[in-house]
Amino acid sequence: MHKLLKDSPGEKIMLLGNEAIARGAIEAGVAFATTYPGTPSSEISLKLFQMSQESDLYFEYSTNEKVALEVAAAAANSGLRTFCMMKHVGLNVAADPLMTLSYVGVTAGMVILTADDPAMFSSQNEQDNRYYAKFGGFPMMEPSSVAEAKDMIKDAFELSETLKQPVLLRTTTRINHSNAFVTMGEMKERITKGRFDRDPMRCVTVPVVSRGLHVKLLERLDQAQSMAETSALNYVQGDGPLGIIANGVSFHYAEDAVKDLGIEDKTRILRLGFSNPMPSGLIKKFLAGCEKVLVVEEGEPFMEEVVKSFAQEEGITIPIRGKSAELFSRLSEYDPAMVREKVAACFGIDYTPSPKLDLSDVPEIANRPPNLCSGCSHRATFYAVQKAAEGMDIVCPNDIGCYTLGFMPPLSTGDFVICMGSSVSSACGFGQATDQKVISFIGDSTFFHSGITGLVNAVFNNHNFTLVILENDITAMTGHQPHPGVDMERLGLSGYGRVNIEELVRALGVEHVSVIKPFKVKKSVDTIKEALEFKGVSVVIAKEPCILFARSIKLKKARPFEVTSKCTDHKECINGIACPSFFIEEGRVKIDANTCVGCALCAQICPDNAIRPLKNK
Repeated sequence: MHKLLKDSPGEKIMLLGNEAIARGAIEAGVAFATTYPGTPSSEISLKLFQMSQESDLYFEYSTNEKVALEVAAAAANSGLRTFCMMKHVGLNVAADPLMTLSYVGVTAGMVILTADDPAMFSSQNEQDNRYYAKFGGFPMMEPSSVAEAKDMIKDAFELSETLKQPVLLRTTTRINHSNAFVTMGEMKERITKGRFDRDPMRCVTVPVVSRGLHVKLLERLDQAQSMAETSALNYVQGDGPLGIIANGVSFHYAEDAVKDLGIEDKTRILRLGFSNPMPSGLIKKFLAGCEKVLVVEEGEPFMEEVVKSFAQEEGITIPIRGKSAELFSRLSEYDPAMVREKVAACFGIDYTPSPKLDLSDVPEIANRPPNLCSGCSHRATFYAVQKAAEGMDIVCPNDIGCYTLGFMPPLSTGDFVICMGSSVSSACGFGQATDQKVISFIGDSTFFHSGITGLVNAVFNNHNFTLVILENDITAMTGHQPHPGVDMERLGLSGYGRVNIEELVRALGVEHVSVIKPFKVKKSVDTIKEALEFKGVSVVIAKEPCILFARSIKLKKARPFEVTSKCTDHKECINGIACPSFFIEEGRVKIDANTCVGCALCAQICPDNAIRPLKNK
């Protein structure tokens, strides 16, 4: 039995934050869950997917976040407790249904998790999704610890059912990817089948209906605001003239800072866990007892701006500070040392940071830039494209996935990346606006997510570019989740359909479609040349399984290569493809047999024919 399905109330277990959230959803009686995977939220979906194989929980990896939310909205309006999760930029994709779903509401509990990524560990921006709660009119909760994340999701479902409104649960990377002991709770019984009762004056959002729904939304927000005033998730600890208002992990950083600085007897902290709508009465009362207030929040000044407006309403003129050049930045993550320093600076506390260790005698750590894995077929595809396009003035829109790393030299095949699916649509623009040859790249999962509509646009408007679809049989970047093109029987799962990308592309009206096996370098180069010569939209599908996925399901075995004595030190292998299995020893190129998987790409491009399979590993 999956460890998160164990009915063992009171047991303490070490869990990753995302595992704790998944367990919390199970304890809350979630019956229906949807997602499109995205770090830092991916492990939540993985655990729910695994549990769905051993229980009556329905779980799906949806085509994209918009689809995930729409599927979930239907379930939540059919009486099932529903959980929809995604990373912060995924909520942009889901924003269209999100904004109207706040009007429609739900008939059973619905929680929408947004996993924000301060510091952009795995994202193209670090937007602060608290503004979606304000923008759409959603109640929002923010946990401050792993254990609280598990329990708070249950609170979120209860709140959702009280208000008949979806609730946003906002986490950050530090919550999602920290480990802590969690106490298992009781599991609520799942209701797995419901009924949709027709209610067109609520569910059919034509203008005349939506005008009335907007009024009801504002009434629900007023109700939520009243609940926030007395919520146990919003509380004050300590007492004194110095005030700190904090949320999320920042609360614990602030709590530690107060202790470390020895100002516990003069500082009060207001923790906001039910953070939208913000409890105006509680905040105003808190401000009235302070001489100076510091707002500690990662990201944007979401709370700071509201707190200042509440102070103005009450005629409170104390200093309220947060984001500034001297204090907190809108950039990146916070950490305990930085919060301690800023608290001391704001409140005029004498503070001398601990001296830093003298590392002058320690060699500088070598820089290790991100790189495609040894044996990654994307490297072979990028190399073949560069060879096929030699002498051409090319522009290469790329997309979101492992293959984004193609922008790094020496492959240098990524010139423009903004969001999922943008490679196809931006290729239309580049092809029309310039005389350059446009070659765009997109992965198979991303193509299903949001690349298809761009390709439809390209066919209809007769744009001129070559699209390379990197079909590696899995959603690789976020941890090998399935997508509509995956053969699920390889994973030992039945009952799924499968969409053939080549057939789909041809059905969309693309006239020039070709398929390559990227590790057959010469043939791939010739095929790509033909595609580049075609006037109009051409598509090249590079088919080769992700090497890590293929090895995990025993589809491939490693067959390491070595550099023989025939090498005359051209270094084409390193300068052309930069596989991480290469290294230099005593001025000579060598291959690490422990990481080489034997894709033979380097052997095919070596001018000396000096790379051969290693006979005795």
